[in-house]
Amino acid sequence: MSGPRRDGSFRSGMVTIVGRPNVGKSTLLNRLVGRKVAIMSDKPQTTRNRITGVLTRESSQIVFIDTPGLHRPKHQLGEYMVRVALAALREVEAVLFVVEAHEPPGPGDRFVAERLAGIGPPVVLVANKADLCRGDTLRQHLEAYAALGEFAGLQPVSALRDPSFELLIRTIEDLLPEGPRYYPEDMVTDQPEAFVIAELVREKVLELTRDEVPHSVAVAVEELRPAAGRSKDARPERAGETGPAREAGPAREDGTAGEDGTAGGTGRAREDMLYVRAVIYVERDSQKGIIVGAKGSRLGEIGRLARREMEALFGNRIYLDLWVKVEKNWRDRAGVLRALGYTLPRD
Repeated sequence: MSGPRRDGSFRSGMVTIVGRPNVGKSTLLNRLVGRKVAIMSDKPQTTRNRITGVLTRESSQIVFIDTPGLHRPKHQLGEYMVRVALAALREVEAVLFVVEAHEPPGPGDRFVAERLAGIGPPVVLVANKADLCRGDTLRQHLEAYAALGEFAGLQPVSALRDPSFELLIRTIEDLLPEGPRYYPEDMVTDQPEAFVIAELVREKVLELTRDEVPHSVAVAVEELRPAAGRSKDARPERAGETGPAREAGPAREDGTAGEDGTAGGTGRAREDMLYVRAVIYVERDSQKGIIVGAKGSRLGEIGRLARREMEALFGNRIYLDLWVKVEKNWRDRAGVLRALGYTLPRD
């Protein structure tokens, strides 16, 4: 934690993190707050929602808002993501514009810079991945980025390697007004449990699949409760014909398939467990087959990896009941987007 400010003041405010897709915004957020609050992947457009991370120090509290990468949308989900990012620029005290230091500015960076021009809050240019180049190359790239607009500061960093972000944090603090603590000192995010769980499942899908599949996946938590009251040996009940998971069946802890060889849960429900039923949505039957894998092997691995992180995060044993469902072209269907929580903000 930082020491007290020389003037004895306490500063606080909201700071939005923006940039084109895949520049390391979520990794930077996690490092700034000291804990994983946003999922990470090398796939572009991993972040789809506004993610809040809170850094509390002795003399300040910074509420960071991670946003989807700004890009030219190709479907309604992309439109939602861009509008979420742009909406997060309003009513904040500062903006972090994240770029990649080892690459010169490209069309995507200029696209973002154009949308930041004249927004009001001061913008700090954060050149991430600065460990990947040095000397004249780094200097030339930083000069090219600095020419994209008017910036309140320019800070090269490495979200993966820097032991401290003290210079960046102090630059941000200097831009904040005096204010109160908005969150308790030990709180690092205000994301609901169901949202965090859904994102962890989606992160594991991103890790274990490729090509178009990761972009076609959404995850919704449909039930989250203590497992008390369930029989220790009870298998998850099959949803009814109109239920959201009617195309899936249960799987076992070892990753083998359930009766119909499709989807399923990991582990047996016990009274001291948290029961989670989550649905993985895809757009095509072929994508469903890829996620399920041979005899349910890939789905079992997705569940195992996700459950491990959930148990570490929540301090509870988890019974993760995973299902897979096809919703054709869901990224371009406004009603499905709303049902999955992607509600387009109004102008």
